[in-house]
Amino acid sequence: MANQNQVKAKKHLGQHFLRDENIAQKIADTLSLNGYKDVLEIGPGMGVLTKFLLKKDITTHVIEIDTESVEYLKNNYLNLADRIHEKDFLKYDLTQIFKDRPFAIIGNFPYNISSQIVFKTLEMRHQIPEFSGMFQKEVAQRICSKEGSKVYGILSVLTQAFYEAEYLFTVPPSVFNPPPKVDSGVLLLKRKEHYKLPCNEKLFFKVIKTGFQQRRKTLRNSLKIFNLSDNLKANTIFGQRPEQLSVSRLIELTSLIENDIN
Repeated sequence: MANQNQVKAKKHLGQHFLRDENIAQKIADTLSLNGYKDVLEIGPGMGVLTKFLLKKDITTHVIEIDTESVEYLKNNYLNLADRIHEKDFLKYDLTQIFKDRPFAIIGNFPYNISSQIVFKTLEMRHQIPEFSGMFQKEVAQRICSKEGSKVYGILSVLTQAFYEAEYLFTVPPSVFNPPPKVDSGVLLLKRKEHYKLPCNEKLFFKVIKTGFQQRRKTLRNSLKIFNLSDNLKANTIFGQRPEQLSVSRLIELTSLIENDIN
């Protein structure tokens, strides 16, 4: 493999290239590879993780916005050339690559767009049974946090409504070039068997976002925009704050609201 310095990390793209091959192998090995044959790596950079994915019995695709990285990958991973997609993951219609086939997502994600990557994954959850990758440690912990935690919020609830989230291990700044100022964390999301909610999903997203935007208020106060009946607001669940409720209780709350407003 060519010199690590061949591609210069670009600050505006949030690039921190992983240099430690043992960690790259560990991340590649987090996927179970069950129920799908395609994997999409986001932001492969110089391919330290890609190399280990290519050894597996799957079809690896990579999506990369950085022209210099794309050039490097084409020159160094010849067998990958026709599966390098020079696109912006957040803006690109992934059905152009996968049609309606299932695929997993993996990557060492740029910190500045990592939450948006998760939200896009949630939109495509019917096609994405597994998701694994590296985030800023705080974000990875937030995604996996449970009710009662200070960091439990919109990202935690919406992700865990559809996926089992597991924080796997912490990665120090020293294994990156350039080193970030914070630790990183690797997590794994496995889609739940029953990932369709027993309530209106659009309403669920709206209830969660509205409730957590005023997380210090009780639900009786933060959900006023729904014009709920006095009878429903008398339910003890409305005396709690959203961060006190588990994902299943928040789904239950949405069902109560749905019945009330219909």
